[in-house]
Amino acid sequence: MNPKVKPFSFLLGLAALGLVTTVAVAAGQAPKPSPAKPVAVTTPKPQAPSAMTRKVSVPPLPSVGFAPVRPMEVVRATYDFAANHPEILHYIPCFCGCGEQGHKANESCFVARRDKAGNVLEWDTHGFGCTICIDVAREAMQLYASGADVRSIRTAIEKRYADHAEGRTPTPPPPAKKAS
Repeated sequence: MNPKVKPFSFLLGLAALGLVTTVAVAAGQAPKPSPAKPVAVTTPKPQAPSAMTRKVSVPPLPSVGFAPVRPMEVVRATYDFAANHPEILHYIPCFCGCGEQGHKANESCFVARRDKAGNVLEWDTHGFGCTICIDVAREAMQLYASGADVRSIRTAIEKRYADHAEGRTPTPPPPAKKAS
């Protein structure tokens, strides 16, 4: 064995031992995490039960041959919301001018046809390529998740897109609230 290698190996081993010892001591002296303090959590008020809050049957999303205008997970979430919540998007206008294509509300930007049970039979692909359609639906979805009712959602969307009023769909108003 080469006599020059032996002292070098010894020094290398000694340095490694020192490093391991330092890490072990430092780990033992690490501050202990303090117990978690309780955090007040507020939950959105529950929505009134609706026949359309259940999951409906849907076909797979079509391949459109171009990149959607928003990330695919956002597009998928808005199509899912449109499928499962026509009681919301049926009363929310769209502001992109798609009324010229026969759309009556933001729901029309995503759902082309439903059966009598409310299941989606055919998607409308317009939503894949339109930032306004996606953004209106996404905002409606977020407001709904926060506990807002359809009238409040519509008011907020109309206010936000007031400068796009010329492209507004001919959307019916939500039904009047039933007297309690």
